[in-house]
Amino acid sequence: MRNVLLLGAGRSCSELINYLLDYIPGKDIRLTIADQNHEILAHLYRGNPLVDEVMFRVSDQELLHSLVRNADVVISMLPARFHHAVALKCIELKKHMVTASYISPEMNELDAEARDKGVMLLNELGVDPGIDHMSAMRIIDDLKSRGATMLQFESFTGGLLAPESENNPWKYKFTWNPRNVVVAGQGGAVKFLQESRFKYIPYHMLFRRTEFMDIEGFGRFEGYPNRDSLKYMSLYGLEGIRTLFRGTLRRPGFCKAWDVFVKLGITDDSYVIEDSETLTHRGFINKFLAFNPTDSVELKLMHYLKIDQDSEIMEKLEWLGLFEREPIGIRNATPAKILEHILKKKWTLDPDDKDMIVMRHKFGYELNGETASITSSMVALGENPIKTAMAKTVGLPVAITVKHVLEGTLNLPGVHLPVIPELYNPILDELEEYGITFTDESGPYIDYCPEN
Repeated sequence: MRNVLLLGAGRSCSELINYLLDYIPGKDIRLTIADQNHEILAHLYRGNPLVDEVMFRVSDQELLHSLVRNADVVISMLPARFHHAVALKCIELKKHMVTASYISPEMNELDAEARDKGVMLLNELGVDPGIDHMSAMRIIDDLKSRGATMLQFESFTGGLLAPESENNPWKYKFTWNPRNVVVAGQGGAVKFLQESRFKYIPYHMLFRRTEFMDIEGFGRFEGYPNRDSLKYMSLYGLEGIRTLFRGTLRRPGFCKAWDVFVKLGITDDSYVIEDSETLTHRGFINKFLAFNPTDSVELKLMHYLKIDQDSEIMEKLEWLGLFEREPIGIRNATPAKILEHILKKKWTLDPDDKDMIVMRHKFGYELNGETASITSSMVALGENPIKTAMAKTVGLPVAITVKHVLEGTLNLPGVHLPVIPELYNPILDELEEYGITFTDESGPYIDYCPEN
């Protein structure tokens, strides 16, 4: 009997587990789920005779060795920092590995050794990264096969609330790792290419440099740039392209309000606030404002950041409870950790909430002496806080890949991303059966006037 090992079973794994439980009956395959907390999704699989549960911590190297040794394919849905250790064990024991996370430099360095051992290490098979690669490369490869020259590639993805659940002023709640939201954009200037000019945006200006776009049936969104778009030039074979830009989507107004946190400095995760356990929400905000014996925290904030009293920004901040005297109660916490703690109180999905994944690509190209563009859009909707759009778009590509590994239809030893037809075609084709489809619209290519 073959065995699929799933390391980590957080909320994003619900659709992954459902897919595997539908697939393995009658195929002489068992599923082992190894996690330190089985309670979140246990109702999906507990009592299933084809599922084994194992209490697991990554620090237990002896148990990791045993689990990987008994597996035919390993799915790592652990935090990204642990994938390298799992990959090393997979190479040692000659087991294939699939993960949804960004590939790290350390993972890339395992390519030659994995090829020598005939081991597939398949990475970035979620939504972003994942479906963004696949859907983009299918169109780019098709255009190139017809002789087109790529002029422009812009790509945006957002994990948001479904329209019927946009019941707060931010029109947003956490549907993915809250920490990643809080520290987004840090770690160096954002880099992209616009009309053959390299552009850079420092972190303190990131949420002021946004652009708006509309998606039919779902309204208007605003996008802010991701950290480094330039690395996709070689990854997607776009050398010589004029415009290359990747970004994140939110609803209009989100970024201006989030910029308050950036300007205050409360997204900083590099130092600890010594008396953090004694602070209230209000006292935390006051830590970052100048002393004034008479002005309130609200007045000091509005004066410091030039916010009007009747501004929608103040409505958003007040709704979060930032000015309440509610205790924080976390010892030795960084500003970013405290902000995450406060946000989770209001930005955790309620039982009736539904989420939404929105993805939009724009391709500009020249073919047969004529320029044109294609706009490709996808919207996926969740059903509830467990069967989310995020879980669907992260888990299904991983599960489909695992199926193809088990069936022997993939022969790709080494470290890979889903930017090749052998990976993206079967995954995208099957995702359409689950309603994850792209709508393409042709239009003119707009050649912007060069700057003086």
